[in-house]
Amino acid sequence: YAQVAADELDVDLDRLRMISGDTHVSPDQGTTAGSGSMPAAWDSMRIAAADVRHLLMQKAAERLGADADALAVEDGTVTGPDGRSVAYWDLVQGDELRVEATGAGTPKTPDRYRYVGQPVGRLDIPGIMTGRPVFLQDLHPEGVVHGQMVYPPSYGATLTALDPSPVEAMPGVLAVVRDGNFLGVVAEREDQAQTAATMLATLSTWEERETMPAMEEFRDWLVSQPTTDVVHLDTVRTDGRAAAQTLSASYWRPFHMHASYGTSAAIGTYDEAADALTIQTHSQSVWATARAIAELTGMAPENVRLQHVQAAGCYGHNMADDAAADVALLARGVPGRPVRLQYSRAQEHKWEPYGSAMVGEVTATLAEDGSVLDYDYKVFSTPHGTRPGGSAGNLLAGRHLARPFEQEMPGPGGPPNYNSARNAIADYAFPGHRVTDKFVPQMPVRVSSTRGLGAYGNIFANESFMDELAQAAGADPVEFRLRHLADQRYRDCLQAAADGFG
Repeated sequence: YAQVAADELDVDLDRLRMISGDTHVSPDQGTTAGSGSMPAAWDSMRIAAADVRHLLMQKAAERLGADADALAVEDGTVTGPDGRSVAYWDLVQGDELRVEATGAGTPKTPDRYRYVGQPVGRLDIPGIMTGRPVFLQDLHPEGVVHGQMVYPPSYGATLTALDPSPVEAMPGVLAVVRDGNFLGVVAEREDQAQTAATMLATLSTWEERETMPAMEEFRDWLVSQPTTDVVHLDTVRTDGRAAAQTLSASYWRPFHMHASYGTSAAIGTYDEAADALTIQTHSQSVWATARAIAELTGMAPENVRLQHVQAAGCYGHNMADDAAADVALLARGVPGRPVRLQYSRAQEHKWEPYGSAMVGEVTATLAEDGSVLDYDYKVFSTPHGTRPGGSAGNLLAGRHLARPFEQEMPGPGGPPNYNSARNAIADYAFPGHRVTDKFVPQMPVRVSSTRGLGAYGNIFANESFMDELAQAAGADPVEFRLRHLADQRYRDCLQAAADGFG
């Protein structure tokens, strides 16, 4: 974004300060996911920045008494034909730029780019390399106090008894916050909060119930559940050739953790007089999460402000949103004090949304010469997307309250290359080719996005089966694949990989 803005504004890159996802300042551009940030914002950033440049050049023309077309600008300094100059920052004294973008400015053509398309140093690397507090986990604002959560011992457990008074009397403890099965503590120091949370867990009585299959039963459970079936490809073979062999196989991808390098965290401050929350978070969906927290707390949406801060996180949906929601509820227990919450590794690994389990079942027929005739692939999978989406039911805290919010039931969703069906359609030119997404809406454990969604489960299944088919056909696996690839780019890519590997 900085590269785009710097080019369109004609300023040096190091003059720019990027504000990342502040719900009271930045535009709502949805969720940062699927490598969509630049495709989504490239044009809007170019047009807005070009508009700013256009407005500033008009103001400079008035100041310098010259035609705007006769002005030159370098690093924000505008120079007229008579040599007089004025800087952008001398032209803006108030709200001159607080206007809607009109498109009156003309974005640059690529031949005029200075930064776009060129390697430039990332803005955050110097701070990371020199140990400055760049990540959310590093931040300790003045007056900060510390929160800790006490989660249930298992999914579906109910808190039936608790006397918090011994914990409330412990050194440094400021508040014990309980709402139904939501339980946490705030203390002056982090060690005091951890000690108090351990004591709270000891004093709590929970009623547990079985809610999920045993680990070794998950695969059978997945393929036996009711499914919503979506056929993404159904190419029927018409050549009439007889099949010489039929082969089948099944591939399993278990549930898996994000296992974020730095556990999720958030900092929240509650202003009681204004009934307003400000939360620093590494959520990838700050606007949707802000709406979900407003619903969770019953606050006016405009009173919940989320500010994105970079964090040592993950690719996908970990507990960043949950930390923001948890800290919102904890902060309301100690108005005026910034509350810092960071999960233990055990909490994160137990309660995060896991990457979904998948089973790929595939059957193919081969002709006498070993070529594939028909290829039938079915993918069984739980959901791959349960981000907040503005709903408190997708936040862990929302399900633990005395009056819980229901989780939204996700559907298979999206075009063929999305969710569990991502890369399910193999890129081979099979005469007969059918791909079915057998979507399982039930979630015995929390699940959501991990990098690539269903892609690597499907690619593992399809490419492993191609190796098995090549073996059955007595063919070299590279030659076998090339035989079934019609797209020349795919062929060139595969051949280059084979040549590179020798």
